Amino acid sequence: MATRRKKVEKKTSRDAEKDPIAQLEDDHERVRRLLAQLEQTTEKTATRREKLLATIEQELRVHTKIEEDVFYPAFFDAARSGDDKERYYEAVEEHHVVDLVLPEIKGTDPSGAPFAAKAKVLKDLVEHHAEEEEREMFPRARKLMGRERLIELGEQLTKAREATQASFLEKVAGMLRP
Repeated sequence: MATRRKKVEKKTSRDAEKDPIAQLEDDHERVRRLLAQLEQTTEKTATRREKLLATIEQELRVHTKIEEDVFYPAFFDAARSGDDKERYYEAVEEHHVVDLVLPEIKGTDPSGAPFAAKAKVLKDLVEHHAEEEEREMFPRARKLMGRERLIELGEQLTKAREATQASFLEKVAGMLRP
């Protein structure tokens, strides 16, 4: 029992020390897997589609919030060129487009073909956004910010994630109460 607790504590401590880029890349990978699962569903698995979409939405909401509240402002402050600032503004706008597409999908019958088409568009948007961040913004952030700053941002992201997840759960619980 003590060994198991040590492993859990060690893992939590390691996660808190993880730099923000590693945390955000982990988020990207998790959402990519969920979107791939959603893409594999069929019109006959409407309930599964709804559950996957709800999980994807939660993951995206938390990820977007912490990115926009913590990582993006730090990136913008460290930006040295017009290209850096352009990366920032484009990333924010891509989040906005995802925010427009999600309600569209949620308002579509999950047992119909339009749902699959909209889910595919969401997948393409998210994958494009994640790839650009991983290929352009994240390497640039590593150059612009020192290791200490990245560790500090990692701690801020961890705290922001916990607060955002707690807030999300409170909203859900409030919706379930009579």
